[in-house]
Amino acid sequence: MANTRNKNQKRIKFFLLFAILIIIGVVTAVFVKYRQLSDNPDKLVSLIKDGASVSIGKVHQTSTRNGVKEWALDAGSVRYMNEKKQAVFEDLSLTFFVKDERDVHLKANQGILKTDSNDIEVTGDVVLKNGDYRLDTQELRYQYDSRVFSSKAPVKITGGGFDLVADSMSFDLNTNRTVFEGGVKGMLHKDVTL
Repeated sequence: MANTRNKNQKRIKFFLLFAILIIIGVVTAVFVKYRQLSDNPDKLVSLIKDGASVSIGKVHQTSTRNGVKEWALDAGSVRYMNEKKQAVFEDLSLTFFVKDERDVHLKANQGILKTDSNDIEVTGDVVLKNGDYRLDTQELRYQYDSRVFSSKAPVKITGGGFDLVADSMSFDLNTNRTVFEGGVKGMLHKDVTL
């Protein structure tokens, strides 16, 4: 009987030791996988099945092209919709890095990043600042390939000794050239030198 009790105790010890090792292995694997995903959020997004969506609070994202940082985005929250290939940002702030080192800063209530093209559409109290110049509008688009901002909504530009309004506009980050169309009106202040 003592022999049977020793065998049962050894089996129980072996079973408990085996269970502890399995639990440690599972916890370690989960921790390692979590660390890999938290260090690489793009990998997490790629694991999302078609049609699924995910929401995240307090986001920072940077876009680079050929090793050069093009823009950085901060937002209060984001909803990623894999089926539509877009991320919807709330309370966003974007900084576009340009060649002349006069970065372009943008703020808006909401923005949509198209993940297949990196194009951005922002709406709601949109403010775009570049040096002394400020643009106010209700919607603005950014085309990633051409690095062009455009708005089909009325715009107001202030700064540099003038005020200007127009029905629509486009601004090329590569050439720093702006084109205004429709109902263009401006006012030069007396301190302006041409």
